[in-house]
Amino acid sequence: MTKTVDGFKAANLALWDEWTSIHVRSKFYDVEGFKRGEVRLDSLEREELGDVTGKSLLHLQCHFGLGTLSWARLGATVTGADFSAKSIEQARALADELGIPAHFVCSDVESLPDNLSGQFDIVFTSYGVLPWLPDLKRWAEVIAHFLTPGGIFYIAEAHPISYIFDDTEGVNDLVVKYPYFARDEPIEWKIQGSYADRGAHVAQPVSYEWMHTMADIINALIGAGLQIEFLHEFPYVTWQQLPFMVEGSDGYWRLPDREASLPLLFSIRARKA
Repeated sequence: MTKTVDGFKAANLALWDEWTSIHVRSKFYDVEGFKRGEVRLDSLEREELGDVTGKSLLHLQCHFGLGTLSWARLGATVTGADFSAKSIEQARALADELGIPAHFVCSDVESLPDNLSGQFDIVFTSYGVLPWLPDLKRWAEVIAHFLTPGGIFYIAEAHPISYIFDDTEGVNDLVVKYPYFARDEPIEWKIQGSYADRGAHVAQPVSYEWMHTMADIINALIGAGLQIEFLHEFPYVTWQQLPFMVEGSDGYWRLPDREASLPLLFSIRARKA
């Protein structure tokens, strides 16, 4: 594969197309539970974004739509966007089956203004989204493009510092393995199944992910004209990011015996002037 941004993104797209079918049938996503009426948003997202009743919401990198459709169940008028046609196909099928009004668009973030019109009261994205983006400046510009004046952007995501540690199976302590600061080329990760099913067979052998510092994230949003309302950091994350993390009764994953020592998750809310 040619080592260009387009080549890296094409490899990642092939991976997410494969992952979609794995995820739809996985225990991790529990689609049957969602069909029974569950809402797939954690308490942090719901509390910090607040009441969405009657508001228009654009969900970036929505995968196969569980979060998007959850916001619809909470009263929002929703649109989801993802670069995987397989994911969008599944999202539309799920919306149709459950009778949940939703609009889904197949597009990567960078070219979304060419594939979707209109503006939204809320632009939302969460968990495991930023490492797949090579250009945060463009990401923030797209967010600003789609927000109405006074509209809200909200993100909850793994903290950039959490990505520097070795996550190889069998590791039992914090070991710095990856750079914190951005590089010209992404990090190449060997694929072992999926984060939702480690034992699943996947033909795509690697993924390519870009490192972004907290400063990169905040400065991109400010540079796009958004006003930061808050930045919060938390000593837990929503999935088992490192092999030795321990799941609490609240469903969050923490470092054993040192839960207050490192930020593992952050959230930002920003407003378009």
